[in-house]
Amino acid sequence: MEDFIESVENKRRREDGFTLLQVMKEITGEDAEMWGPSIIGFGDYHYKYESGREGDIFLAGFSPRKQSLSLYIMDGFKEYDSLLGALGKHRKGASCLYINKLADVDMDVLRELIEKSVEQARKSNVSG
Repeated sequence: MEDFIESVENKRRREDGFTLLQVMKEITGEDAEMWGPSIIGFGDYHYKYESGREGDIFLAGFSPRKQSLSLYIMDGFKEYDSLLGALGKHRKGASCLYINKLADVDMDVLRELIEKSVEQARKSNVSG
């Protein structure tokens, strides 16, 4: 993990990557693992959609990408409007939260968002 984060060219993104590494480890209680070439994930759970599609994914994860930090909030954002409103500067996709730098957001709110997402993922783990 450290080698991957060290390879990030942008100094601020690299520093933020190390911060997220620690924060997500504290929240999940899990060690970090690489999921593919550019995503750092913590823990795992098995999901199954009503459509029958199923798979395994991390509880929480991030990637220090060139454009921004990508944080993966696996259950989406529909339950988190109030937290997102208090978070600070960000963009979002279906399950991705994009942050330019951690200094742009309230870290307490970000921690709470990650905690709630991990809690929900653990509740919905179909394998146990």
